[in-house]
Amino acid sequence: MLTFPYFEPHFERAQWTLPFVLEYQAVHRAHRPFLSWTDAGPSHSFAEVNATVNRLAHGLSSFGVRRGDRVCLLLPNCLEFILTWFALNKLGAVEVAISDAYKGSFLAHPLQLAQSKTLITTRTLAQRLLEIEDQIPIERIILVDEPGGDGTMDAPAFGRISLHRFADMMSDNADNPPSVVTPQDPAAVLLTSGTTGPSKGVVMPHSQFYFFAEEDVQLTRLTQDDVYMTGFPLFHGNAQFLTVYPCLIAGAHCVVYPRFSASDWAGRARRSGATVTNLLGATLAFICAQPPSDNDRAHRIRCIYAAPLATDLAGPFSERFGVHEFVDGFGQTEISNVFMTPPGAPRPPGASGVLVDQWFEIKLVDAETGDEVAPGQAGELLVRHKEAGIISTEYLGMPDKTIESRRDLWFHTGDALKRDDEGWYYFVDRVKDALRRRGENISSFEVEAVLRSHPGVADCAVIGVAADQEAGEDEVMAFIVPQAGAAISFAELAAWCDARMPAFMIPRYLDTLAELPRTPTEKVRKKELRERGVAASTWDRTRQAALPVDHVGGTETKSP
Repeated sequence: MLTFPYFEPHFERAQWTLPFVLEYQAVHRAHRPFLSWTDAGPSHSFAEVNATVNRLAHGLSSFGVRRGDRVCLLLPNCLEFILTWFALNKLGAVEVAISDAYKGSFLAHPLQLAQSKTLITTRTLAQRLLEIEDQIPIERIILVDEPGGDGTMDAPAFGRISLHRFADMMSDNADNPPSVVTPQDPAAVLLTSGTTGPSKGVVMPHSQFYFFAEEDVQLTRLTQDDVYMTGFPLFHGNAQFLTVYPCLIAGAHCVVYPRFSASDWAGRARRSGATVTNLLGATLAFICAQPPSDNDRAHRIRCIYAAPLATDLAGPFSERFGVHEFVDGFGQTEISNVFMTPPGAPRPPGASGVLVDQWFEIKLVDAETGDEVAPGQAGELLVRHKEAGIISTEYLGMPDKTIESRRDLWFHTGDALKRDDEGWYYFVDRVKDALRRRGENISSFEVEAVLRSHPGVADCAVIGVAADQEAGEDEVMAFIVPQAGAAISFAELAAWCDARMPAFMIPRYLDTLAELPRTPTEKVRKKELRERGVAASTWDRTRQAALPVDHVGGTETKSP
C-alpha cells in the first residue's frame, strides 16, 4: 500500500514554537531575505523581521497584552498582520484571525467567542463595529494605517471602546522577549465553518501550527533557495501555515500580495522570482481563462500546491505556463494534512494523496453505522494522530462540539472519501452541510439564518451545487418557502443578503418551494434538494442581478 515517505522535521519536537524558529533563523540566516510586501517592495531579512517583531512584542506587552491573552486580528493582507501574529506568539499570546469580509452578526460572533479585550484593525474596518459595540467584549482597538493610505481617515467615534495607534505599539527594545513559550501553548484560533450551528474557533497549539507548516515544506520540497508567493488571505491557514510559516522553517523567501489576482498571476510570478505557490479550487480555471501572453512562461515556478487539482485543466495549464509539478494534500484546520501526494509518484486523476501514516491512522466508515467501508466505497473519514500535539486541542468555547467531533477516540471529519487498491484517497463529498466557494468555507446554517430574517421568508434550505469550473467547489443555492401571501423578489432578497453577509456567501441561485422535503424527524432532506438542483425556474444572480460577483472571498478575478 502506497504511503507518504517518512520524513525528519527540521526542528526537534521541543522546538516546535514560532518564537524559537524565528529566533533561530534570525541568527543562522540573519541576512537572507524572508518577507516582502509585493514584488515592488523591499525584502526584509530574518534578522530584520525578528527585531521588528521584538519591538512590537515589547510594545504590546507594555500595553497590557499578556501570555494566554487572545487578541483579535481583523485586517486585510498587510505586513502588519504577519508582524502582529509573530509578536503575539512571542509573548505567548494567541492570535484570533477574523475574515475582513465579516460584518454585522457574522463579525460579532467570533469577537464574542474569543472574549478578547483587544482588536487590531484598520479605520475602515473599525467602522463595522459601531453597530455592534454593545454586543462585543472589545475594550480597545489598535488602528493600523490602511495599506497604501495616508493615515488621515477619521477614526470611528465609539462610546465605550478606546482607540490607539499601531505605530505607538513599537518600542525601542529589539531584544527577544523573555517569555517562555512551549509547543503545548495555544498559538492561534482560526475560524472554520459551522454546519449545524455558528462557525467554530479551532484552537491550534504551537506544535500543530509548526507541524502543519512542516508538512508543506516536505510536500513542496521547500529550501532556502525558494521563493513562495501568495495573495490568499492571511486570516486563512493557506497563507499562514501553508505559505508564510513554511518559509520560516525552510529559510525561504515569502512574497505577499493584497489579494489573489488571476489576471496578474504570471506577471507576479515573473517579477517576484517565485518558485512555489498555492492555488485553491477554481483559481486554476480563472488563470487559464486569461488572455494568453508571450510572457506566460517567463517565470521560475517549479511547483504548485493545487488543492484540489482540476484534472482537465492540469494539461492545458502545463502546456501554457510550463509548470509540470502539481502537489496536493487533504486535511482540515483541526487535524493537519492527513493525505499528501508523494514526490515523483504518478497521481491518478482526482486523487488527493496517500496516507501520511508516519503520523496518522485513519478509517473510512459508514456515517450512520460506524462500520468500515470496503475499498472503492465512500465513507466518512475518521482520524487518529500517532504523535501528541499535531492536531487541534478544542473548539473555543464549544465543549459540546469538541466532544462530538472526537467521539469514540477518533476525530470525525464529516468528509466522505474513498480509497483505491493502491492506497490513493479521493474526496467524494461533504457529509456535513458546509460549502466551499472560491476558496471560502461557508456554513449553510449561517446563510439560512440571514435568509430567514427576511420578513417574506417562512423557511429555507441552502445547499451547494456544482460550480461552473471543475475543482470540487460549490455555488450557493437557496430554496425559499415564502410567507403566506408574500411575493418574493429574488433581486431584493439578494440585496438583503448583500447588506448582511460577506459577498462570497450570497446565494447565486434562488428558487421557491411550497414546502421543504423533510424526514419523519423533521430534518430537511437536502439530498433530495441536491438531486433537484438548478432548474428552469431557478433565478441566477450572476445573470439577473446587478450585484458584484467578481470580487469575493479576498480573491480578485476576471469572469471567465
